[in-house]
Amino acid sequence: MVHSEHNKISLCLLILSCFLNHALCAHSNSSQNQNMNINNDLLIGVGIILDMESPMGKAIHSCITMAISDFYALRHSYKTRIVIHTRDSEGDPDKALSSAYNLLKKAKVQAIIGPETHLPSKLLSLAADKAAVPIFSFASPSSREHPFLFQIKQDEYSMAKSIAALVKSYNWMDVIFIHEDTDDGMEILRYLAESFQDKNIRISYRCAISASATHDEITQELRKIMTFHATVIILHVSPSLASSLILNAKRFGMVSEGYAWILTEKTVDLLRSTNFTVVESSQGALGFRSYVPPSDRLHDFFHRKNSTSVTKEVPVPALWAYDIIWALAESVEKVGVPHNGSMLLHEVLKIRFKGVSGDFQLSKGKVMSNGYEIMNAVDNGERRVGYWTLSEGIRRAHPHINIDRLYPSLGSEAVVWPGGSTTAPKGWVLRATSSKRLKIGVLKIKNFKYFMDVDHDVENNVTTATGFSIDVFNTCIRALPYQVPYTFVVFENASYDNLVQKVYNEEIDAVVGDSTILANRSVYVDFTATYTDLGVGTLARIKKNDKWFFLQPMELRLWITTISSLFYTVFVVWAVERMNPNSDQKIGTVFWTILLTIFFAQREKFSRSRSKFVMFVWLLVVLVMFTSYTATLTSLLTVEQFESASKGGIVGFHGGSFMRGVTVSNLHFEDNYRRAYYSYEDYAHALSKDGEADAIVDEIPYIKMFLSKYPGDYALVSSQPITSGFAFIFQKGSPLIEEVSREIARIRLDGTLGSLENKWFKNQLSLPSRNSTMPKDLKLDSFSGLFIINATASTLTLFISLLWLLFLNFMERFDLAIVDLEGDLLG
Repeated sequence: MVHSEHNKISLCLLILSCFLNHALCAHSNSSQNQNMNINNDLLIGVGIILDMESPMGKAIHSCITMAISDFYALRHSYKTRIVIHTRDSEGDPDKALSSAYNLLKKAKVQAIIGPETHLPSKLLSLAADKAAVPIFSFASPSSREHPFLFQIKQDEYSMAKSIAALVKSYNWMDVIFIHEDTDDGMEILRYLAESFQDKNIRISYRCAISASATHDEITQELRKIMTFHATVIILHVSPSLASSLILNAKRFGMVSEGYAWILTEKTVDLLRSTNFTVVESSQGALGFRSYVPPSDRLHDFFHRKNSTSVTKEVPVPALWAYDIIWALAESVEKVGVPHNGSMLLHEVLKIRFKGVSGDFQLSKGKVMSNGYEIMNAVDNGERRVGYWTLSEGIRRAHPHINIDRLYPSLGSEAVVWPGGSTTAPKGWVLRATSSKRLKIGVLKIKNFKYFMDVDHDVENNVTTATGFSIDVFNTCIRALPYQVPYTFVVFENASYDNLVQKVYNEEIDAVVGDSTILANRSVYVDFTATYTDLGVGTLARIKKNDKWFFLQPMELRLWITTISSLFYTVFVVWAVERMNPNSDQKIGTVFWTILLTIFFAQREKFSRSRSKFVMFVWLLVVLVMFTSYTATLTSLLTVEQFESASKGGIVGFHGGSFMRGVTVSNLHFEDNYRRAYYSYEDYAHALSKDGEADAIVDEIPYIKMFLSKYPGDYALVSSQPITSGFAFIFQKGSPLIEEVSREIARIRLDGTLGSLENKWFKNQLSLPSRNSTMPKDLKLDSFSGLFIINATASTLTLFISLLWLLFLNFMERFDLAIVDLEGDLLG
């Protein structure tokens, strides 16, 4: 409908341009003859274009006349006076456009207020710019390219932000958007899409309905909407069209518990309908109205109108119209010179004051927004349940009172939802019944059956599935607070990539099995949380029956160096001890003492402190070597040393999967021969003594299942978390994603998942760390510094002891010489 009017709009633009050029000439020629009243006041014409039969039009016109009266009652000395020229558009856009032309050409007005009905923005923009006359429209959007056109309504950007904040506050992830098939509907859609994208909210379905849609067309659209999981419906249509929609939706059970209806400012007057059936059908809906902060001026305004309720008596656009008249009256008085649109525009943009609608200011072609109040249809009326402002988001309290109390949502106790429920809807409903079951795709796998084993009875058309993956899925589905009827759809000679494509094409609803989470798959489908271990591991065979296995922790050079160091230490200690004349230590005793140092260090006493020092250094060597030897031996006893990578051996991988690429790109087996294997039996044979593979690389869940079937002879020797484990696959936006993921987390926490693993895996094993590798024997280079320290300490001790012994011998001989000399002297 929007595009079909393009030619008509273009013709109107051409005609209007000609008329406006003629009108401008008339303005110029008559500018010297202005109308004056009896008080010699300069009369300034202001055009009013409204649907005088509509409640909105009547309210706006009433507030405009009241504003003129109030303003000049307080400004007796002003030399200018606004005179209004009213035109009834009768709700017809063409007639509204014709009225604008008439006011510019005939009445020679200096500003126009209206219309409140939507006109193509290009037509009003052209009229405003050509005539240099400010136009204050309640419907058409403004733009920076057309400074004379003002938008006197909440802009679509704020409306979209407020709706997105409300939806996010209840953690709704999917919505349905119904809008009128007009430029206005398309304009807000652009902002909604942007705001929703920022908050990870998806529009599951968008429905554009013509204002003249028939009952059958409305019914058809509602039936289509009922097929979607999302139950949050945003309505952006005129109140008259909304009435038909809500009545039919009520008939279909769509205004009931579990649904949420959100009405934009364009639609919210539906809640004030004079049709009781419409009001009753709207119960539980939430709607946005422009917020007007309370003030003394507002109180006085309603007191004079004998009313105390903003929401019941005066629409917000009427309050804006009141403030616009005050802004125009003040501006034309300052300009003084009539028909000077540029000066009038300049003065209007400078106006700042507190009006009945709040802080009044025109900025960027729009009236400054005070935010929205959020209304709830309840008790066949409406009540305020919250507020939204661009700076502060959603609040339950008054935006200027208790500002320290922020609420992430309105609070479920404050809102009555459709069906009378006080519990916020989940935002989705599972569209599955006994007659319409979810179609779960499963692969008929010839090998690796312990995760998924499918049997299809062709005669009875019955499919049964068993395995670890099926047990986990059934456990999660049965724990949900509602029934999920489903049926298995068997696929043979296919891959999980094929099934992902079928889910994306909506041929099936989900996939259950040993399907790995991959980035390229997540583009088309959504995965639940993983229910298995992450990563890829390397499987190898354990060596057995090696009688010299205990020598493997240390290389030959290290054994020779250790033994040599032992004998040298024995010699040094014995030599130092023998330098003591009172010591009777034999070299054999010293040897056994040092050999058994770690066990009997405190039993044998040495007479020399230097011997004890050498023993201390040796004890350090023994402790380091002993702990290193023990750790390496333990590792070697656990798994076989894996040498295929260094020798360029054969590395096997899971055939028929994505593992070929993983073994090359992530595990760095570029120099190895790679061979595919297609069953656990193939794995066992390939790794046997007569087999050809040095190792098998596969995802850890498969390796754990293999080890449960072939315990004792094989081991998981290393692992790296380069894959994300197995998960169930659903369509994008499926409500079961979050529910099943939550159940997976629950059964993991309460031990149910562990019990299922024990059932299928039997023999549990601890996974090596992500950087773990096969242990290597201890090298001399790693301990050379330790032996150098020991040898240096022993050698220095021996050298010092020899020097000390020589010194003692010298002193002894010197003493004897002195004694002999004294004897000779005395004799």
